[in-house]
Amino acid sequence: MDSQRIFQIGISLIPNVGDRVAKTLIAHCGSAEAVFKEQKAALLKIPGIGDTVAKSVTTQEVFARAEQELEFIEKNEVQPLFYLDEEYPQRLKMCNDGPVMLYYKGNVNLNKRQVIAIVGTRNATSYGLDFCEKFIEDLKPFNPLVISGLAYGIDVCAHKESLKFGIPTVGVLAHGLDRVYPSLHRKVANQMLENGGLISEFISETNPDRENFPKRNRIVAGISDAVVVVQAAKKGGALITAEIANSYNREVFAVPGNLGSPFSEGCNHLIKINKAAMITCVEDLKYLLGWQAHEKKHIQPQLFPELNGVEKQIADLLRDRGGREELDKICLTLKMPVSKTLQHLMSLELKGLVKSQPGKVYCL
Repeated sequence: MDSQRIFQIGISLIPNVGDRVAKTLIAHCGSAEAVFKEQKAALLKIPGIGDTVAKSVTTQEVFARAEQELEFIEKNEVQPLFYLDEEYPQRLKMCNDGPVMLYYKGNVNLNKRQVIAIVGTRNATSYGLDFCEKFIEDLKPFNPLVISGLAYGIDVCAHKESLKFGIPTVGVLAHGLDRVYPSLHRKVANQMLENGGLISEFISETNPDRENFPKRNRIVAGISDAVVVVQAAKKGGALITAEIANSYNREVFAVPGNLGSPFSEGCNHLIKINKAAMITCVEDLKYLLGWQAHEKKHIQPQLFPELNGVEKQIADLLRDRGGREELDKICLTLKMPVSKTLQHLMSLELKGLVKSQPGKVYCL
């Protein structure tokens, strides 16, 4: 049994320790294992750590449950993703409240070059469903990863249409991976494992309790480049997702609807208060995000003798990271100041090999 995984799962289970606090503890102690081995007096010296948290850590009552979860993971071919793992969704990692642990079952790279969330009301009308179908069909040339929440209405429509057009799609769940909610969507969920998958921050045996859904929504927002709200009433999960996406500096788009339609009120309001850009087709998305049709690019530096050593390093790095990476991480990997790194990235852009995107992200 993987002892490191036991500690990583364990730290996510400690009472009174949320994701932000867990990351603070790990940053100061060096690893999840080191957190559990630290003395209470030393923990109390960490900024923001009080007696309640220190006591919760040092009692170490979570290991039996963590071992049980690891057994479930191994038996059911679930991939645990600790927030420092390379496979962990890098966009989500940049969110302060991103989960310390994720549990993923599927076969797609969660760090694909282009990732979009499509969300909306459970009470979707033919207007919203028709838009969703056409929109996803037109996404096919871009080969994005489509994220949604596997709920009734727009969510499951987004998943079904993605499967129909061969676009990978991942459902973010508000419960453990030992079940599917709603159960009516079990067949769709199983199909998603063939081209996409299911992901959750919740351990097995966790019910889809009401308080879990806003947590689920922050993953939907954080894992994506942009959120498209197809239909939404005045209140609901889709608007919560849009609000969180705004707080993460993600692009938010909303589909306008008739003024009298209750299931377009939320979208129209987002547009009215400038918390979402109006979107009517994929061309809008392409223009506003600078997306390009998907082409598999395998940069081979020997074919480009004009590349200098650092440019070749950047090209290799981007290729190894799934075709995209944030500026800060490029600088960190190259151990190079931002100013010098930007000079080389600009040169690669002028040569047509690299493209900059919002959020200081560079893509092949």
